[in-house]
Amino acid sequence: MDRIAARLIIRGRVQGVGYRFWACAEARRLQLGGWVRNRRDGSVEVLAAGPGAAVEQFAQACRRGPSHAEVTSVERFEAADEAPQDFEERPTA
Repeated sequence: MDRIAARLIIRGRVQGVGYRFWACAEARRLQLGGWVRNRRDGSVEVLAAGPGAAVEQFAQACRRGPSHAEVTSVERFEAADEAPQDFEERPTA
């Protein structure tokens, strides 16, 4: 199994709508490692690592987000796989 890592920056109405909670549940469902956190600029940042197909599925889901979110953009960057095995919520950065 090829394990990859991707860093995502999600913009739009993504804070105060349960986005981090949703991202944790979605990543755990896909058995990904990594983390999610709010950023001071109003965006949400994610590091997701796991099988390539699962990371791609997660990235596509992040374009929709939870029902109350309004995602305007998702930037994706390749990342070093420094993700924890589990998926966790981290403090705002």
